Amino acid sequence: MPKSIHAKSPKIIAVANQKGGVGKTTTTINLAAGLVEQDNHVLVVDLDPQGNASTGLGINLEDREFTTYDFLLDEVDLSDVVQQTDNDGMWIIPATVDLSSADIELINNEKRSFLLRDALRQPAMADLNLDYVLIDCPPSLNLLTVNAMIAAHSVLIPLQSEFFALEGLSQLINTVREVRQTANPKLRIEGVVLTMFDARNNLSQQVEQDARENLGDLVFETKIPRNVRVSEAPSFAQSVLKYDSTSKGAGAYRLLAKELIAKHLRVAA
Repeated sequence: MPKSIHAKSPKIIAVANQKGGVGKTTTTINLAAGLVEQDNHVLVVDLDPQGNASTGLGINLEDREFTTYDFLLDEVDLSDVVQQTDNDGMWIIPATVDLSSADIELINNEKRSFLLRDALRQPAMADLNLDYVLIDCPPSLNLLTVNAMIAAHSVLIPLQSEFFALEGLSQLINTVREVRQTANPKLRIEGVVLTMFDARNNLSQQVEQDARENLGDLVFETKIPRNVRVSEAPSFAQSVLKYDSTSKGAGAYRLLAKELIAKHLRVAA
């Protein structure tokens, strides 16, 4: 495996799509696992009140004493909220349903949109020697998602290969543009990754064609196939790379991780 390139600060990527059921959490978990396999240190920030990324990485509900809610609203130290996962080199800040009230509780906070950015800049972050931070956003363009975009360097967008897939994309891209103009001028779109892709299905192929025609190089070459092993893995609290390392889904997420790393190396060159 390649040696890890530890930058002065990790690359922070928000995984976002306001549409539910597009493979957002699945992509966060398995991309993180793919990056770890390439000798990177990765922190997953579960910013979805459903807490599916936390469950999918084996953090039981009773073990979530401190969560992203505490991290954002109560300024709890990083060392108290970060938990090691079963994957060496991967940590998570878990979430619970408590996070669903954050929008209301933050409404009168002058720094409400910058809380995650500030929290992720704690000096203790250096102790984890991170290469990547992946933020699993909620399936909506709410204050939590805005926090993620302001904290992030880029936004990765999972796009399900189905009818009307591109319809909500313009709204998300507009939100990225607004955040760039008002709060995070360096924010960019990392790319769009096609999920639940079925090469035998004409619709999947049409979605891919439309996406590449409209978005060009923003669309990753790697496509995530519709694969039963990818669907089964979360119920065993594992990434698909650990659950079935030889499956097509595991192979696809490995390729996605390598493509992402290669893109960052080209930019840095």
